[in-house]
Amino acid sequence: MSDVGIIDAHQHLWQLGRPECRWPTPALKPLYRDFTPEDFWAEASPCGVVGSVLVQSQPHPDDTRYLLTLAEHDPRILGVVGWVDLSAPAAAQAVHELADEPWLCGIRPMLQDLDEADWILRRARPEALEAMAERQLVFDALVTPIHLPVIDELARRHPSLRIVVDHGGKPAIGRGETGSWERGLAVLARRPNVLCKLSGLATEMAPEQPVEAMDAYIDRILDLFGAERVLWGSDWPVLTLTTRYSDWLERARERIRWRAPALEAALFRNNALEIYRLNRSIG
Repeated sequence: MSDVGIIDAHQHLWQLGRPECRWPTPALKPLYRDFTPEDFWAEASPCGVVGSVLVQSQPHPDDTRYLLTLAEHDPRILGVVGWVDLSAPAAAQAVHELADEPWLCGIRPMLQDLDEADWILRRARPEALEAMAERQLVFDALVTPIHLPVIDELARRHPSLRIVVDHGGKPAIGRGETGSWERGLAVLARRPNVLCKLSGLATEMAPEQPVEAMDAYIDRILDLFGAERVLWGSDWPVLTLTTRYSDWLERARERIRWRAPALEAALFRNNALEIYRLNRSIG
């Protein structure tokens, strides 16, 4: 697909001086600075990336408004996955109001950071989740393997809600563990409304592991979900903790070319356009 531009389906931006920006903290020194659209495109454009999906990093509505403003002024940001407190009494109204924003394409409640693994089933307002489905907003699931059965139940309860599992469900690559992750992902893959994002795998590796350690996990994601339900993302700038943007992209492309070169355009562009309903004109 050398003549077709890539869409990065998962990248972040933040500004430390904003009141709602509570992460990263100074303890995470490589990430403790502002990351701007200009910073992102300096990394992504030379790799053939022509568009992106900008994903929230702060559980606060002001962060979502900030990201929507960035998208308004940058035509290469094709969509924004924002945040809503899905447990609030007025959550459904908040979803409908955000859905009126032209660049809003999804909502992510950051489930991995919540104390209750089944928070989304116990605390979230069902009418808010139905509002998401009605407005065709994607539910981005930031989860670890312990959450995968919960997401399966969520998908069962809300079959019209499109769910994208971020970062392949965060398998513990550094420990070489596959059991609960693979079992949970295999069950999820049976749900037609669940998709999987090929992103964030590098940051789940141990420092001494060779890059080839990711291959078995990439292969299993592709085996379970098929080309039509997998989309590529970088997780920039978080991925810079362990690797370079160009290296992660090239590793994913090499693996997919080896397995099924005809699927490259779907995984690196077309699926993101369809899943997130991205309407902006791109290169």
